[in-house]
Amino acid sequence: MIRVGVVGASGWADGSHLPALTALEQFEVTAVATTNQASADRAAAAHGVRHAFADSRALVAHPEVDMVVVSVRASGHAAVIRAALDAGKHVVSEWPLGIDAEEAGELTEAASAAGVVHAVILQGRHSPNARFVADLLAGGRIGTLESVVLTAEGAPFGGSSIWPDLAFALDPSEGTDILTIMAGQFLSALERVAGPVIEVSARLPRTHDRVLVAGTERTAPNATPDHVLLHGMLAGGAAAVVVVHGGTSPARDGFLLKLVGSDATLTATPTRPEEYIHWGDWNIRIGDELLTVPDAYRTVPAGVRSGIPANIAALYQEVAQAITEGRQPDPSFETALRHHRLLAAIEESAADGTARHIAQ
Repeated sequence: MIRVGVVGASGWADGSHLPALTALEQFEVTAVATTNQASADRAAAAHGVRHAFADSRALVAHPEVDMVVVSVRASGHAAVIRAALDAGKHVVSEWPLGIDAEEAGELTEAASAAGVVHAVILQGRHSPNARFVADLLAGGRIGTLESVVLTAEGAPFGGSSIWPDLAFALDPSEGTDILTIMAGQFLSALERVAGPVIEVSARLPRTHDRVLVAGTERTAPNATPDHVLLHGMLAGGAAAVVVVHGGTSPARDGFLLKLVGSDATLTATPTRPEEYIHWGDWNIRIGDELLTVPDAYRTVPAGVRSGIPANIAALYQEVAQAITEGRQPDPSFETALRHHRLLAAIEESAADGTARHIAQ
């Protein structure tokens, strides 16, 4: 049994990490931490956890914690991760790993030196839909992959208004925007299906200099992109076009993934229009044929097979197996660092208008 402490338990983790972890027999959530004791106590009571802290350092140091889950703002990841590594604890961090590629590199180096298992929540890599489609491509169902098109909604980022609890994300130093969060997750799922992006040319338009804070009459300055536009090449030789467009939430259409092969075309759309490509199930078609993902691809307990916790639970299954086998999971911090470098290449290309190659 792997004993887990979750830092940031009253936010995103409450509806994602905690349901996923408590559904898996390999884990026991023994501790939670938030920014104040009252919310920590509420989170602990809601999920049947015996230890609650208002200080993440106390959680990290607790003898009943073997693995630390970091689910706070991206700008706060590094401090918690470093504390966990210093304590010799395994670490699972939300994406993005750091606020930029430089910080991600430092954390990856530290994790390697610590000799612990480390993972990052790029959960689309463990989507049963993404794995099924990847196997269809590998099996030649559409022939040679020639081109990939992904269009996706990036709301709640990139619109003329933003939720009050996300207003901090208008500052690029927070590392939380339509490029890092939305395009970052979408591109990870795309790469799981079609292989790595090796070259990009990109644009990052910013159409809103100021953004309305929803529910107020206040506007806030915006220094982050509103859209992500890129084209490039995949390692297998296929061309790729990706458009992530921002907007005022809620998202309505989700995504369209189109894989054009030499023999046929595969398309994927969400079964629930409001769900992102790395969250939910897909309608998968080759031509007019609607395909069903075989049950063998669905490894998590029935209670968490849908919604946000599903692919996170599948990723945690990989983490548990990696700990048992004494290896690094996929995706590890090394995976995250490579992904950070892809996003950095997109930013550099958008800044000077030239193509960028991404080292493998």
